[in-house]
Amino acid sequence: MKLQKTIKNEAKLNGKGLFSGEPAGVLFKPAPANSGIDFLRTDSDNPVRISATPPNLAERARRTTLKRDSVVIETVEHCLAAVCALGIDNLLIELTGNELPAPDCSSLKYVRVLKEAGFAEQDAEKKEYTITQPVSISSGGASIYALPNNDFNGLSITYDLDYGGHTGIGRQVFSCNLTPELFEKHLAPARTFLLEAEAKQFQARGMGKHLGPREILVINSDGPIKNSYRFDNECVRHKIVDLIGDLAIVGRAIRGRIVAYKSGHNLNQMLVRKLYDSAEKTERIEKFGTDAILDIRRIQKILPHRYPFLLVDKVIEIDGDKKIKGVKNVTYNEHFFQGHFPGTPVMPGVLIVEAMAQISGLLFAQRLEHTGMLAVLLSMDDVKLRKAVMPGDQLILIAETERIRSRTARCKCRAMVGDAVAAEANIKFMLVDDEKI
Repeated sequence: MKLQKTIKNEAKLNGKGLFSGEPAGVLFKPAPANSGIDFLRTDSDNPVRISATPPNLAERARRTTLKRDSVVIETVEHCLAAVCALGIDNLLIELTGNELPAPDCSSLKYVRVLKEAGFAEQDAEKKEYTITQPVSISSGGASIYALPNNDFNGLSITYDLDYGGHTGIGRQVFSCNLTPELFEKHLAPARTFLLEAEAKQFQARGMGKHLGPREILVINSDGPIKNSYRFDNECVRHKIVDLIGDLAIVGRAIRGRIVAYKSGHNLNQMLVRKLYDSAEKTERIEKFGTDAILDIRRIQKILPHRYPFLLVDKVIEIDGDKKIKGVKNVTYNEHFFQGHFPGTPVMPGVLIVEAMAQISGLLFAQRLEHTGMLAVLLSMDDVKLRKAVMPGDQLILIAETERIRSRTARCKCRAMVGDAVAAEANIKFMLVDDEKI
């Protein structure tokens, strides 16, 4: 049995952020088993903890950012790549500033600092996820694939970087079986790179003004400007570092093969979300015999609805009181198909909206569970019915909290059939004492 691992001793690292240029300090601390990788912003009166998991990903160009409410932690990928490659499962990373330091624009300093801290095995089994079914994502000429791999008991990566023949980078391909030793020697030293035109655009927007060509690889048609490569194919190696840092957010050691073509952080993170969802589902089935976080019995303990008006079969994802995802399986035996419409059965749009309201009630129940309060429907805005729902369809019900106050709550809801939106609405609730209902 492989055991989880944290660091033995605390370790520090200081420097300036890659994009902001602002000084930041990092303190790495050991963390208990099964706690995962957490960041803690300590530069405020109320420190904010943000776990390195997909629900906390925020959209940013050319970097990976974690966010909770209005608090962000920018450019986490170089740090997380080192954490992942060294096999660290549990770690608390305290940070002053909103962006992690970027010493020499590579991951090497993070590797060295963490190795100096030493490692400690923990009395808990390592969490792993084995890719058993192919996953593919493509967008704008770029693609990334997650594939089973019977040839290596770990993570294998192949990256095909193609900048064409006139950029000074050209086409570079690199493949590896990830180990701590390989990462430290062949990947961690590879630095962030920019084309000369990109570097000028970045600095014109106020980003990276503290960096010159000697601190970061700026490349024109002749190669690096006032600098030199650490590897002939340094650019593709750095792309793999970024990819490993993004994959760390799955929260498990991945066993399988990743093949990427021109992929960047956006595409990487789309894959990360899919792998995370699949891993969560697999673990729920192994533990409970079902992929549901809440099955129908537990839903009935929360919602007062009963047949024929209970329209949520199970809950498959909950992120605190921020987001919930549930399922309604639509069958021909639904009572409403008897009259809506005979010969052309279509689920009434008002019931789809009711299903979205019920999944929202389950979301707010996460906060209201011990308060004696219930969420009662108050209003619905921007209701749109976009697709007919028929027998055999599976409705995926999604609700995301927009605001919760002492007496009201509001969320944004969608009902999906596959990748198509069947309905959407903004729903507002009144929070009332359940004894007054």
